[in-house]
Amino acid sequence: MRTRRLRTHGARLRCAAVVVAAGMIVAGCGGGDDAADGYTSAIGSSIDINPKEVGELREGGNLRLAVTSYPANWNTLSNDGNDGEIGEIVRAMLPRAFEVDASGQLTVDTDFFTGVELTSTDPMRVTYTINPAAVWSDGTPITWEDIAAQANALSGRDKRYLIAITNGFEFVEKVERGVDDRQAVLTFNTPYADWRGQFAGNTNLYPKSVTSTPEAFNTSLADAMGVSAGPFIVTGTDRGQGRITLGRNPRWWGDKPVLDTITYSVLDHSSWVQALQNNELDLVRLTTLEDVQTVRGTQDLVVRRAPGNRWRHITFNGAPGSILAEEGVRVAISKAIDRQHIVDALQGGLVEKPTPLNNHIFLQGQKGYQDNSLGFDPDAAARELDALGWKLNGDVREKDGRKLVIRDVMYNDPTWVQIAQIIQQNLAAIGVGLTIDTKPGAGYFTDVIQPGDFDAAQFIFQGDPFPLSSIRQIYYYDPDDLQGNYGRIGSPELNALIERTLTELDPEKSIELANQVDRKVFEEGHSLPLMQTDGSVGARSTLANIGSPGLATYDYTKIGFLK
Repeated sequence: MRTRRLRTHGARLRCAAVVVAAGMIVAGCGGGDDAADGYTSAIGSSIDINPKEVGELREGGNLRLAVTSYPANWNTLSNDGNDGEIGEIVRAMLPRAFEVDASGQLTVDTDFFTGVELTSTDPMRVTYTINPAAVWSDGTPITWEDIAAQANALSGRDKRYLIAITNGFEFVEKVERGVDDRQAVLTFNTPYADWRGQFAGNTNLYPKSVTSTPEAFNTSLADAMGVSAGPFIVTGTDRGQGRITLGRNPRWWGDKPVLDTITYSVLDHSSWVQALQNNELDLVRLTTLEDVQTVRGTQDLVVRRAPGNRWRHITFNGAPGSILAEEGVRVAISKAIDRQHIVDALQGGLVEKPTPLNNHIFLQGQKGYQDNSLGFDPDAAARELDALGWKLNGDVREKDGRKLVIRDVMYNDPTWVQIAQIIQQNLAAIGVGLTIDTKPGAGYFTDVIQPGDFDAAQFIFQGDPFPLSSIRQIYYYDPDDLQGNYGRIGSPELNALIERTLTELDPEKSIELANQVDRKVFEEGHSLPLMQTDGSVGARSTLANIGSPGLATYDYTKIGFLK
């Protein structure tokens, strides 16, 4: 899911969702017991969730978590609902095709499907066999029609569906009933590399009541969750108080959940650690060395960490009329930003040898990751702006009477502001002005990012093990179907390269093509990756089977508190 989302073959990651308000507060470097202790940011092998057998946990209990804003739309497939925090809430309530371990390896989630198989290659066909016990929370069976309705909605053929991602369904020619209503057969009109991720990771299956018509898709979950299927369901909401409660699903056919309830409270991110200290929350993301030190120094709290699958970045606005509409200007500005300075400021003491993220598609430590960036070169940036006609006039460059001053928009959090201040200093050195424009979490995407009300925007992408379909969502440019391309930047050449990548079934060739896509994204000045998060969380010492999962999925039936 901006906080939003991402996806692999083996250990590849993708980005589809966006993290809205996972802000950070900058802290200085530390040493001794507070230092990184050899911890790196490479993802793909570790997990820290305090694993325990169910027999070691006490029956019942309420898990208290936090989000930064109330859901704008509970349909995470829609533009308004494409938010990582919403995705985290609904994950315990919707079907998925695969479970994922710490290394990104997949196994079929047998609670929902007894088989997910590539059953033909010419033409390509994928067969989903649904668990015969699986039902929606209103008691109706989960059937092939639910899969068919979602495939149609996400195909992109009907522009009335305000979709956040096609997820490869643009290549699905038809969905047919299999041997019975519990089996769906997807026939593709071209090979699709990331077919395993179409109902997995951050893209769960919704009932046909949500996806069968554009009206239902766009608005039916704007105010409430509706019908779901999983170990938990929504049992209470209070928009005014900023409270969402999940309870056990009485129609759940799988293992009985240990917890009675999961409660989400809407809180400004800056208050999360204090709420954890005050025994008002049980688990929070930590974003600074100061956060880590605070949790370590508090009785009955622990720090859990595994390399994170979230990454900070800057998206540029290339729409006609924007100050950054010209590709060369965006590229020059990218070269003038000292990302190593940013990552040192944010992760010094948290990560051993902090390094910027130099790839839009793969994370550090994943198969396929390589440095495709243009590098930090302010002298070249200044020369390129001169050549484009942006000449210094005092402290700021001008062209045709227009000053080169960009407005950097971000969630109102001290860390985002600190990043912007570093960028402001970098750009001032080459005669570019930067205005820092902070926004509240509520409406950040629906009112600011989606309409393109920015010159540059900062937010977080969140990963899962299926990377390729998100490259179309974010980097493919279709002015009539923007999906996640909020900067409105792209080219026919990049579009064609993305299509080649998505339809290449050879894993090694798809990695090679994906890195060509990544280099082209840098060269077009679409966006600039900054860093991976370190994955630290603060938790009650008695909390088990949840924490810092890396790429892995949670088993929500096994989360609980020690006896």
